Amino acid sequence: MLRYIKHNFDSMVDIEIYPMISLILFFAVFVTMLVHVMRIPKESIESISNLPLEEDENNNNHEQQ
Repeated sequence: MLRYIKHNFDSMVDIEIYPMISLILFFAVFVTMLVHVMRIPKESIESISNLPLEEDENNNNHEQQ
């Protein structure tokens, strides 16, 4: 099975460009996400991180009343 796949890849022209395209695409997406995360204000991150705790507190208050 592997010989069959390898034979097909050997017969393709310019196949060596595909790994480079994948690496560039991965790097571009990674850098874009890194920039996006670094630009989020810290207040927004803190409020989002406290959401599960606030929801839990609201549930406890409803149960006690």
